[in-house]
Amino acid sequence: MKTIGYLIFAGFYYVFRLFCKVKKKKIFCIMTHDGSKDSNVGVMVEYLKEKKEGYSFFYLKKSERNRVKNIHNLQGKLVFFIIKPYHLATSEFVMMDNVFLPMAYIKFRRRVRILQLWHGTGTIKKFGQDVNTGRLKKLEKMANSRITHLIVNSEKTKKLYAHVFGIEEEKVFVYGLPRTDLFFDNDKINERKQRFFKQYPMLQGKKLVLYVPTFRDQEYLHPKLALDTEVFCKEMQEEYVLLLRVHPFVAEALEKSQEIKTYDLEKQVISMSSYPDISTLLLVSDFVITDYSSVIFEYCLMRRPIVFYAYDLEQFSDFGRGFYESYEEYVPGPVTRDTKSLVELLKKNHFDIDRMEAFRRESYRYLDGKSAERIYLHIFNL
Repeated sequence: MKTIGYLIFAGFYYVFRLFCKVKKKKIFCIMTHDGSKDSNVGVMVEYLKEKKEGYSFFYLKKSERNRVKNIHNLQGKLVFFIIKPYHLATSEFVMMDNVFLPMAYIKFRRRVRILQLWHGTGTIKKFGQDVNTGRLKKLEKMANSRITHLIVNSEKTKKLYAHVFGIEEEKVFVYGLPRTDLFFDNDKINERKQRFFKQYPMLQGKKLVLYVPTFRDQEYLHPKLALDTEVFCKEMQEEYVLLLRVHPFVAEALEKSQEIKTYDLEKQVISMSSYPDISTLLLVSDFVITDYSSVIFEYCLMRRPIVFYAYDLEQFSDFGRGFYESYEEYVPGPVTRDTKSLVELLKKNHFDIDRMEAFRRESYRYLDGKSAERIYLHIFNL
């Protein structure tokens, strides 16, 4: 059924390609993973708007894609299968943050540039061609073959992503990802912090510990919070507050549970799962706790401590996606398996900054906050 949808989309694309011309400086933005201004595509859009050089922007976001699944939403189907193919067929540039499978059946004009900006700034976990199988793997590789520019942060990532996306290394460019530019702009950092603490004045002066766990597939059936908040509250001083940033599905289940009363400032735990942008949460946090999330590639730019709470490391490695590196040797911080040990690490506050710096240098060719500028100069301003 999905394949029929891909073919319908591609069919209308070819109709418009036959009868309509590509419009100069028109940009089609496929933002099916992150539709925010803080995403790689979103930051690039804002940068190009500031240039005031006549670029026009058209979007395909997750919400529009999801409307197609509603059998009663005729308008949503018309927009997706007719309006969106028209804009795609008449755009000079395409910027995307995810794989868009209808592209497996589309061939673009030679002058059109397809920028894959992806939604992560790096990876610990395997993904793409390394984990997908069967028809999905084949379609994904066909769709990725349309990419003209895959943007990454480092030489190491260039080699890895060429393999993961199934494309030639010549199509991978180490310009840096736009969403990381924020972490080098002191004015924007201060603005974000002021806005956050104006909204949450009770957190001013607190030590903020951000917990960002990876979503596990089995959590659809049994949503849970693996970190023991009671232990955290009992062992940590009142100046420490735990900010929870969990998957929306898990957050919803927690809100429905009886334990929701424990998620307040008195218990030193606050849910931030619905906060609009994670970048601000990273900026205001003194520590990050995670497991296998790519958020570490952004947080390492701030040279602040990361604790890796990998309570299910063996299970995730053997039955999940698996890793590209030896996990405990690769990650830039201590690895712990239980909340008690995690709390002790936070109390001691002795972290290997040299290890963090080595990880930072390996993950980035440029540490200057000019990623969007490089993309503009090398691709848009030829």
